[in-house]
Amino acid sequence: MNGNASSEFIAAILILTGTIFSFLSAIGIIRLPDVYTRSHAASKSSTLGVLFTLFGAFLFFLFADDFFSIRLLLGIFFVFLTAPISAHVICRAAYRSSVKLSKESVQDDLKDVLRKEPEDA
Repeated sequence: MNGNASSEFIAAILILTGTIFSFLSAIGIIRLPDVYTRSHAASKSSTLGVLFTLFGAFLFFLFADDFFSIRLLLGIFFVFLTAPISAHVICRAAYRSSVKLSKESVQDDLKDVLRKEPEDA
């Protein structure tokens, strides 16, 4: 196996891994019971799936065509920047809008923190 074929094989493995993570994320969004756990599946595993897929494409273009794609690197950066933050904001808005937790949820750590009455100074 020459260097070009091995780099294409590594890129293909990374893209396949990203596809698997994205597929598991889609299953998690469908199967999980409430908005909080679905948001976890949508943010964590889909971000990892996009990372592997874009990084595999980046390596493929770098080794096969000698093309350094700053757009792919920026895509990875902005997905890592926006996906966790948007998932956090969606969960926070759902919690503040009194969206119920699923029956399977064990504890609610924010209940005591956010529902307290403000103390008079």
